[in-house]
Amino acid sequence: MSDPRELVDELTGDLKRWLPEQRWFAGKDRPVTGVRVLGVTELVEGDPQLLHVVVEVEQDDRREPYQLLVGRRTHPPEISSGSWIGAVGDLNAYEASGDLDVTGVLLDLMAREDTVGSLVFEHEPDAELETGLRARPISSEQSNTSLVYGGQYILKLFRKLTPGKNKDLLLHRALQGVGSRHIAPVLGSITGDLGGEPTTVGMLQHFVADAVDGWAMATTSVRDLMAAPELHAEEVGGDFAGEAERLGRAVAEVHADLAEALGTESVDAGELERTTKAMAARLDTIAGRVPELAAHAPALRAAFEKLEALPPGSVTMQYIHGDLHLGQVLRTVGGWLLIDFEGEPAAPVEERHALRSPLRDVAGMLRSFDYAAQQLLVGQPDEPALVERALEWSQRNRAAFCEGYAAVAPDPREQGELLRAFELDKAVYEVGYEHANRPDWLGVPLASIARITSGEGMTP
Repeated sequence: MSDPRELVDELTGDLKRWLPEQRWFAGKDRPVTGVRVLGVTELVEGDPQLLHVVVEVEQDDRREPYQLLVGRRTHPPEISSGSWIGAVGDLNAYEASGDLDVTGVLLDLMAREDTVGSLVFEHEPDAELETGLRARPISSEQSNTSLVYGGQYILKLFRKLTPGKNKDLLLHRALQGVGSRHIAPVLGSITGDLGGEPTTVGMLQHFVADAVDGWAMATTSVRDLMAAPELHAEEVGGDFAGEAERLGRAVAEVHADLAEALGTESVDAGELERTTKAMAARLDTIAGRVPELAAHAPALRAAFEKLEALPPGSVTMQYIHGDLHLGQVLRTVGGWLLIDFEGEPAAPVEERHALRSPLRDVAGMLRSFDYAAQQLLVGQPDEPALVERALEWSQRNRAAFCEGYAAVAPDPREQGELLRAFELDKAVYEVGYEHANRPDWLGVPLASIARITSGEGMTP
């Protein structure tokens, strides 16, 4: 059989076409100009064959590493048509995360704490892992890929790699160390090599089988309201406000746990100025690509500049979630759990690891309530009654979330200028994301920016 590295080298032309079609690929707004193989590790030899592959994807002047699981076998596995990459020798190669016959090896290697090539498989000191389980992929994920083993474990494979220990693993371990009630326990990890630096490529956690994600719950509530637009949000059977309040408490408790585990810092005037400049720079970049945003630029800049007038020491910085929204929380029989602590997928690694105000997470969740309220209206004719109900639902749940948060920590509404600036900055980020990935949704963040900057009913 040919050398595994040579087999993957034959795929680079096919990968230029295939990568932008994957939902977890982050650079869909730019053409792929080149693919270079950085590393290949053979995990299963023979037929079927499983290779762990790291490639560097070139897009104009940007180069970013991604990890793949590449399979080859005589008898085709039952996988989606989009998983097929191309022909290599006499067999077709495919993205193998959906191949139940080979992915079980990842858990087995972790249970044995094996090292294969540059990949180190480890379990947590107090974890005892069952072996021989088959895996199934979760289809709803976007920026990463997760495999569920026997309804007991979930292994997240980080698609776009960054050198060093992944923030998701770092914060989960920190929270676990102080006994946080709002995370799923970490059970193990996979570490590879990127440019000579140990790099997290996978994280294993306990799988919570009874969990429902917050986005599904919230949008079901909105759907119930839209089906009876003559009623108010509190009159509909699926009212979400009670859950929003409990979620606010959970987020505040996680912030307190992170502060206990990893400490806090006070912000000085220089940091507030740098924050304002970073927001303005993001605005300028995205407004240059999205003409519809340019009209709001003066009002947005004015909101950002108000941060420089805040008293030094009035803002506390710490580790936070960094990309908090309703899709990053799970409701279980025991309460709310937070997941995916990586931060914004498009943010540079140093930005993801930077200490930030907890109000950024609050602002992210407020934005998510607005998204949940408006998602059924995307692409639909403008119906004033439904638009009014959507805004009412958003306001009700934003307020409930802040009430829950304020029961544990300082009320975020007491720092209104800061919270408003963070929410607007998040909305600007959303404009850039929607423009690149979902143009039909562009009106959601743009409408929110218009309401917030005009003061029309968007306060929590």
